[in-house]
Amino acid sequence: MKRLRLLRWNGSVLTQRIRPCCAQYRLALSVRLQSSATSALEAEDTPEFDDVAVSSSAQPPKHPNSTQLPSPPPEAALRSAKLSALHSRLSLSPRLPLQTLARCLVDPSADPSPSFNNLSLCLLGQDIFSYYTCEEIVCRYPRLPMSVIFAGMYAYVGSKALAAITREWGVEVAAEPGAEVDPGLLQANRIPAGRQEEGVERPIGRPNAERGWKRGVSSRTIYDDPFGDERTSMDLEERPELKDQPRTKAITLERASTNFVRALMGAVYLHGGRPAAKQFFQQHFMSRELSISGLFDFKQPTRDLSRLCAREGFESPVARIISETGRKSRHPVFVVGVYSGNDKLGEDSGGSLDEARTRAAVAALKGWYLYSPMKVRMPSDVEEEGGKSWEPVHIDGGEVIV
Repeated sequence: MKRLRLLRWNGSVLTQRIRPCCAQYRLALSVRLQSSATSALEAEDTPEFDDVAVSSSAQPPKHPNSTQLPSPPPEAALRSAKLSALHSRLSLSPRLPLQTLARCLVDPSADPSPSFNNLSLCLLGQDIFSYYTCEEIVCRYPRLPMSVIFAGMYAYVGSKALAAITREWGVEVAAEPGAEVDPGLLQANRIPAGRQEEGVERPIGRPNAERGWKRGVSSRTIYDDPFGDERTSMDLEERPELKDQPRTKAITLERASTNFVRALMGAVYLHGGRPAAKQFFQQHFMSRELSISGLFDFKQPTRDLSRLCAREGFESPVARIISETGRKSRHPVFVVGVYSGNDKLGEDSGGSLDEARTRAAVAALKGWYLYSPMKVRMPSDVEEEGGKSWEPVHIDGGEVIV
């Protein structure tokens, strides 16, 4: 298996980027600086730059109309105090330059040029987020249903979570994008308050969508995004073959913040490699507390428990009263346990017998689905040279299909 050459990738990010509007100016100026150029060629190609002072230094000159650029020039990142403070506050590696961090803050809605916005870094960071989050959840809880896995991934690296992380990092938002804006501000063409994004209502990418077929769990894992949601026209940059309408120009602040965090993860991976990216992911995302048990939503837990016991070869579950108090009072309490033979599967209390039995069935189902092995080894732990040997993880039969 060939390893990725990250040094080539980060070298392409750090190469000098030239805008199409600046190419003609730089070409004409380079011809002017050549000693072997003829006077006729100079008169033909550079008549409008006679008043430009030519310096003998090797630094490239500034664009005469730099204030008209859609985003700050890359050299402005070295003079931004906000950008340096953000770099230090996140404890980023010195290998990640300020120019790349400034590029992560430029949304495609502010600067459409792919050489200056964070679109490519955002796509890379989104895939890294999906990979690391999925392996953490699936390896630690191998019996979780797919709907709970989707909910857990959205809770960790969804749009709302990443937008909240952006605010916690202290990233400020520019009122309007432009070349005069501080590179340490998040720049995006935001939608005015009270309006919604255009072109995101109609889902795309699912065959036979016009027939109204039901969206099953299997189809959600194939056609939908990493969170199990239907893809929309705003996801065209990931699947350009689905493009059927122009992309909206203005976006919400939540989406701009999401793109920034994803682009920053892609930049960390690009300049620091897998160890730095995984450490950054563990420190800023997986360190957040999430109650997986609160993501379950059982419709008929007693029926699901009966099907689960039948599939695993257990005896049929039976509910038994363990204790009770105040049966004839206004607030009785019943403690009910669900047993399979002599084994107690779950126990809970309720204000009525039916409520206590339902809660006991839910506790039994959560006890089964929330099983976690003692020693867990992630697939990403064996990718690096000299990594740990691979040990297969537990593979469950899957969720109960009713």
